Amino acid sequence: MSQTMDVLEITKCLPHRYPFLLIDRVLEIEPGVSIKAIKNVTINEPFFQGHFPTYPVMPGVLIMEALAQAAGVLSYKSLEVAPSEDSLYFFAGIDNARFKRQVVPGDQLTLCVQITANKRGIWKYKAQAFVGTELAAEADLMCAQREVQR
Repeated sequence: MSQTMDVLEITKCLPHRYPFLLIDRVLEIEPGVSIKAIKNVTINEPFFQGHFPTYPVMPGVLIMEALAQAAGVLSYKSLEVAPSEDSLYFFAGIDNARFKRQVVPGDQLTLCVQITANKRGIWKYKAQAFVGTELAAEADLMCAQREVQR
């Protein structure tokens, strides 16, 4: 079953908030399989003040974070649970990361993530970020659900 999600629905699946929520809309999601989401990249992003003032480029690590957030939404929707104050999904690894194109203000990132494995709370994903039809970045991501220690 494919469904869309607006930013208000996304915030029910992710604990992230401004300025660190990096998904604007989910275009399609098939729980247990894949997600396609978008991030609108605007000059108003706080990171552009310093990266780089005369040539704004979205940091690659934030592209990876946007992909991980899409993976998080997919995982929560696949399990049919919402995040709790007692546990979160954390990055456990990034392999084979490649950056193929700079992402600049005015671009719209399409975040495509597929589940490749899920064993004992460890999720693996194939993740790609596109601008239009052009691949901007890709990686194999791993996330783990962990209890929050307070």
